[in-house]
Parts: sequence; C-alpha cells; structure tokens
Amino acid sequence: MASTFGHLLRVTTFGESHGGAVGVVVDGCPPRLPLTVEEIQRDLDRRRPGQSKITSPRDEPDRAEILSGLFEGHTLGSPIAIIVRNTDARPAAYTELKDVYRPSHADYTYEAKYGIRNWQGGGRASARETVGRVAAGAIARKVLSVMAQAEVLAYVQRVQTIEAAIDLGAVSLAQIESNIVRCPDASAAEAMIARIEEARRGGDSLGGVVACVCRGVPPGLGEPVFDKLEADLARAMMSLPASKGFEIGSGFAGTLLTGMQHNDPFTVDASGRVRTTSNRSGGMQGGISNGEDIIFRVAFKPTATIAQAQQTVDRGGHAITLEAHGRHDPCVLPRAVPVVEAMACLVLADHLLRQRGQCGT
Repeated sequence: MASTFGHLLRVTTFGESHGGAVGVVVDGCPPRLPLTVEEIQRDLDRRRPGQSKITSPRDEPDRAEILSGLFEGHTLGSPIAIIVRNTDARPAAYTELKDVYRPSHADYTYEAKYGIRNWQGGGRASARETVGRVAAGAIARKVLSVMAQAEVLAYVQRVQTIEAAIDLGAVSLAQIESNIVRCPDASAAEAMIARIEEARRGGDSLGGVVACVCRGVPPGLGEPVFDKLEADLARAMMSLPASKGFEIGSGFAGTLLTGMQHNDPFTVDASGRVRTTSNRSGGMQGGISNGEDIIFRVAFKPTATIAQAQQTVDRGGHAITLEAHGRHDPCVLPRAVPVVEAMACLVLADHLLRQRGQCGT
C-alpha cells in the first residue's frame, strides 16, 4: 500500500483511525530551517475534530510530538518524525459494521483489493489519515515562507448551493478564521452554517468547494510533460478523502470563452518584472508557474456517513438496511481547508527544492 508522496521533499503517513496513533515521517527537509512544534500545532488545531458545532464531536486534542529531525529549534536535514496519539478512539463502536459494506465508503473496494480491511472507522481510508499530511504541510509551509516568501491560503467557497462572493486575491487568514465554516464572506458563512446544521438535524450531509490561492510562488516551478505543476496539484488534491473534482484558473468556465477572451497578455511592470494582465491560466503556463497567484478549486462530496436508513449488503451478499451511528462531520469542508493548504504546500515546496537543485535558482 503506497503511503509516500513527493520527490525531494517526501512524506510518508502512517496509522489508522482507531489505532494507537497517526503520524508522518518527512524526509528531504533542508537543514537549519527554524521550526517549532507550535507552528505544526497551529495547523493541526484547524484540522482537528470537535472544534465547533458543525464538525465531528470526536474529542481529539491532536497534540503533535516531534520524535526526530529537530535540534535547538532548527531542522537537522535528517528525517522528521511526528506522532499524534489517538486519545478518543472507539473501535468497539464499529463492531456491528464489520461485515457491512457502507454506501460510498471504501469498505468493499479495500476488501476486494487486499482481501482484508480494518473495519474500525475505515482504517487508512479514514480522513484521520490527513493528520500526518497537515503536520507535514506545516513544515512545507515553513520551507515556502523562508525560501520564497510564498503564502498558501484556502477557504470554503461553496456549501451545496450557497456561494461566497469574495476576491480570492485579497482574502486573508483572519477573514477565513473569523467563523467556524472558514468562509471569508460573513453573510454567506452564516447561511452555510445554518444549512449544515439543518442537514445534521435531518441525519444528512452536504458537499461543496474549497478554493485556494498560492501567493508569491516564483516563476519556473514545475516540469514539462508528466510533472506539470497543475498535474501534481491535481494529484495531491484528488488523493484527499471525499474529493471529487479539481480545476485551476478559469477551469471548466474557461470552455465558454474564446481564445481571445481567455488568453492572458504579458506586460512588464515598473520593476521590470514580466507579468500577465489577467490570470485565467491560474498562475501557470505549460505546467510551469509564471509568478502570478496560483488559484485552484477542489470539490468535495457530501460526507458518506449519514444517520438515515440506507440499503446495502453484507459480506455474504445479503441485503440489509443500515442506519449509521457515531461521530462524523455533516460537511467536511471546514476541516478540509487546512488539508488542502497542506497538500498545496507540499507540492510547491517539493517543486521549489527540485528547481533549486536543478537550476540553482
């Protein structure tokens, strides 16, 4: 089972949803990078369950423990191992589901592939696996900040049919974190929260879209052909639990335009830097960053675990009615925001290191 991501900056996540712990090993981080556990914890706190009335009530503090790779507040260049212990795991709560294939979960497909599965909360298929991604993403965020002064921010753009009206280029972390749904449009956020609460009361769930902007990314990141920057971003985002779609720049809406309408003209600014006067390309051409903001969106499906009765089958092929119980998010979007940021940081930091190693710039 593949659990490693990246080329020069490589991360390997480990652990199951209701096992003893989850975590990550980060290999390839440059030495002498200033880093504290508090910087990692900030992003983990944004991802953890139990943080608001519209997230899973599972009560996990998600405290990061750095086991290796740091000394006197700086990275050593050696592997950084981080562990987060599961303190509110309840594996026994899933006993009645051990022979049941839950609709739209990975129960059947994992068993079809491996002949065995961890039925305690989904094991590796659980979104709890993303703890390791977020911890590693915090390290990648520091690499980007120190080596390129780049910034990565994501927010909830849409929940079901409720969409935020916001200038993505100007959005700030303070705006995003100003409410529990992580939407910088206050009026839309209020409506989103009400819609999510309504779904939860009805035993249902909702999906939506997370938008992300990456600022200060230098031109030249990405490889032609197979390792295009947007291709690696798409792979990273589509590896996330519940993700169902990815688009960059104008995305699917760009298909409605003509070439003249869609092209981004080049110009030179007052400092002599080559820029584009529009950004329908989403910050890159030919799979290589052009120095403009990288803008993309990720679609997430409604949470698969719901409290309504559903028809399914068990391992013996018998039809049964399933009414799921337990702790789950009625909408994954608010907690997906830091995970989207983390994966974007990992991709960009990896390509930054590759560019430095290849071209020395």
